[in-house]
Amino acid sequence: MNKRPLDLAKVREFGNLEFLARQMVEGFITGLHKSPFHGFSVEFAEHRLYNTGESTRHMDWKVFAKTDRLFVKRYEEETNLRCHLLLDTSSSMYYPEENYGKITFSIMAAACLAHLLQRQKDAVSLTTFSEEIETQTQVKSTPSHIHKILLELEGLLQKPRPLRKTSVADVIHLIAQKIHKRSLVVLFSDMFEDLEHSEELFSALQHLRHNMHEVLLFHVTDRRTEEEFAFEDRPYEFVDLESGERVKVQPHQVRDQYQEFVKKFYQDLKLKCGQYKIDFIEADIAQGFDPILTAYLVKHSKMR
Repeated sequence: MNKRPLDLAKVREFGNLEFLARQMVEGFITGLHKSPFHGFSVEFAEHRLYNTGESTRHMDWKVFAKTDRLFVKRYEEETNLRCHLLLDTSSSMYYPEENYGKITFSIMAAACLAHLLQRQKDAVSLTTFSEEIETQTQVKSTPSHIHKILLELEGLLQKPRPLRKTSVADVIHLIAQKIHKRSLVVLFSDMFEDLEHSEELFSALQHLRHNMHEVLLFHVTDRRTEEEFAFEDRPYEFVDLESGERVKVQPHQVRDQYQEFVKKFYQDLKLKCGQYKIDFIEADIAQGFDPILTAYLVKHSKMR
C-alpha cells in the first residue's frame, strides 16, 4: 500500500470529518486489492467466512462465483466486536502548534476507525480524556450512533488548545472498571504523563489486559522533533504545553541527554506492552493513516 502524504493543517481547515474519513477508508480498501492484505477486503462490509456445518441460508453465491470462497452475509444484529476508542486530549497532544498535529492526527485516525467499524457492523464507543474523562458515548453499531461520534470528533477538531494535564493511568484504570464485556480498546496518546513514574502507567495498561480486553496502543508522536530532537542549532525557547513552564536552550546542549532519556522510556513502554500482550504501534504524524488501519485489521482478524 502506498503511503499518502498528510497535510494536517488542511484537515482542520476542511472540517468535514465524516467525508474525509470515508474517503480515507475507501482509498485504503482500494489499496488492499494490491497488497498482501487482499483477503481482508471481502470481509469489510457485510460478509464473513462460512463456518463448516452452519446453515447456508445467507450464503452469498455471487461472491463464491467470483472468489471460489464461501462467505455468509452478515446483518446488523451479528455485531462481532465491541471497540472502545480512547483519545487523549491533554495539552501536549496539541503539538506542533502550527497544525496541532498530534491531536489532529489522532482525531482523523479515530474517525477512520469509526467509519471502518460501521462498515463491519461492529459496535463502537468514543471516550475523550485528559486529567479525567470528558466525553464518553455508549457502545453501539447503528449508523446514527457512528454519525454522532464523527460529529463529536469534528467538534473537537475545531476547539482551541486547552491548558490541561494528562492522567492516562487514572483514566485507564477507570475505564477498565467500566467495561464489563470483553472488548478491543484502542488508545491514541503521546503517553507524556509523568515519565519518571511510568510504573503507574504500566499498571493501568495491565489492568485492561487482566480484565481480558485486547488493547491497541497508538503512541502518537512527531518523531522528528520529539524523538530525534531534530531542531536547528540556534537558541530556542521550549514551552511545556501542560504546565506553561519555559526554558531557553541551544538544542545541541541537551540533545544527547534528551535522546537517551526518551529512548529509554520508549524502550520500556514497548517492553511492557510486549509483556502484557498489548499491541504497541508507533504512530508518527508525518506518516499516513494506512499503518493505523492495517494494525486495526490485523488485530480484528485475530479476534474473530
